[in-house]
Amino acid sequence: MYILIERYINNLTINDLNYLALNNNINLSNDELNFSFAFIKKNWKTILGNHGVFDIEKYRSHYTVENFEKIKQLYKELKIKYSNYL
Repeated sequence: MYILIERYINNLTINDLNYLALNNNINLSNDELNFSFAFIKKNWKTILGNHGVFDIEKYRSHYTVENFEKIKQLYKELKIKYSNYL
């Protein structure tokens, strides 16, 4: 599973991330989108390896209140949905 995720992340574009956000009713500003993209590309292994202890609250200041709450909810949903595979 790890190799599949690694390939997906390596091929992930900023447009892919924006599409995911928009499909989840999250309208990111350019700064939010750029931060999210760079963060995911740099930190995905750490998040996957420590998904049970990852503290999303540390990144609240990088988003509007509305977007952060939506991102936090999406993270929780996806963590539950895919926890058996991680």
